[in-house]
Amino acid sequence: MTAGAQPFPDGANLGPINVDSPPIPAAAERPPPEDWTGRRLVVDVTAVAHGGHCVARFDGRVLFVRHTLPGERVEVLVTEDGGGSFARADAVRVLKPAPGRVEAPCRYAGPGGCGGCDFQHVTLAAQLDLKATVVAEQLSRLAGLDREIDVQSLPPAPLGWRRRIRFAVTPDARLGLRAHRSHRIVPVEVCLIGAPGVGDSELLAQNWRAQPGEPDRPALSEVELAVDDRGEVAVLGTGAVHRHQRRPRPDRRGNRRGRAPEPPPVQQLAGPARLSYTVAGRDFDVSPGGFWQTHPGAAAAFTGAVSAAAELRSGDRVLDLYAGAGLFTAQLAAEVGPSGAVVALEGDRAAVADATTNLIAFEWATVTRASVLPATVVEAAETLRGVDVVVLDPPRTGAGRALMAALIDLRPRVIVYVACDPAALARDVRFALDAGWQLDELSAFDTFPMTHHVECVAALRPGVAAADPQKERSPTEPD
Repeated sequence: MTAGAQPFPDGANLGPINVDSPPIPAAAERPPPEDWTGRRLVVDVTAVAHGGHCVARFDGRVLFVRHTLPGERVEVLVTEDGGGSFARADAVRVLKPAPGRVEAPCRYAGPGGCGGCDFQHVTLAAQLDLKATVVAEQLSRLAGLDREIDVQSLPPAPLGWRRRIRFAVTPDARLGLRAHRSHRIVPVEVCLIGAPGVGDSELLAQNWRAQPGEPDRPALSEVELAVDDRGEVAVLGTGAVHRHQRRPRPDRRGNRRGRAPEPPPVQQLAGPARLSYTVAGRDFDVSPGGFWQTHPGAAAAFTGAVSAAAELRSGDRVLDLYAGAGLFTAQLAAEVGPSGAVVALEGDRAAVADATTNLIAFEWATVTRASVLPATVVEAAETLRGVDVVVLDPPRTGAGRALMAALIDLRPRVIVYVACDPAALARDVRFALDAGWQLDELSAFDTFPMTHHVECVAALRPGVAAADPQKERSPTEPD
């Protein structure tokens, strides 16, 4: 071996190394990569990724590309480059299309346009395949589970389904939707995914901004339209934020000076005082600003999936977390009957009021205004004197390790998890798997056609060891 030569484990030899060469700089000392913002590149798209974009690579870096499909060759315009290992881009010219590509029906979709839809350029069947791939990939990568996923489509699809839309108001009083990852407003005359009464051009053409001589009608920054099962449309307006109200910027040390502003006022501009919905023959009333499933078929589909996964018995004790207006609570109460009990937790004051009204027929179901935290869950379980079934419908961030641990410690028969984000679901499933539980049923629903969003209902059940933590260990089981 020559002086300075270094053997590789497989016996390969790179020959002499100049020991006088300067050391390779540490990562923090290396010059940052060139800013690609504004560059046009030709790339081959390899896979769909969570978030409504696909993956490509160029010169050793990852590109997250919107408006494309796996298997396509496209020319992209780099729109955002933070200098790290990846950049963001839009496909501005298709050189080799994939089989699932179609012409986008909405003239506002595409590069530089409205950011509300991710898959206007994709057939409905291909959209379902993309979403199934994303759910399966998240479960595999984050939970270590390999599972075939079937995403169910619900009518109406893919257009005319969205029953609530929040529009931004332009300085010249037009309604619009924001561009992707931007505060820029794209004025629109019609929203094709909007349900009748919500996306119609005649509604959007109305001037909801304050006019001279209308001092009781403040300038608006947002207008929200919502339609119920009767076709009644409620219109809500969010007051504009004045410059002096904006949250103060942090100083050099990260400290914020001054008080945070009050949230902009919201007022009802038109429509009924209550929105009405019917699910499985049961009527629900919701305040115009309250939460309800946006897709017309979502509430019934989710309720059916939750009911099937819970396998409720008469007399069961059930904990319903993030209960909203009581959609699942009412179904759970009906199935456990007067000999059972349901305790629902919800943090929003208006939602608690809605749920209280919607549960009036079920004396054995109670709704409490409380943040869903491990401590409040334990307290609620104590009022039930044990929990047989847990149902939770957390926000997009998921439940988290601490809450999942608290739920598992209750030792219910099943945890039914309604998820609006597959990555958060997979992380929380991993926590349950680590505790000896298992993922049984998983149903996925396309309740947001033309977008990347997908909803799942998962049933988590204790495995053998988790079901009986006092079981003696086998002599062959390692410590």
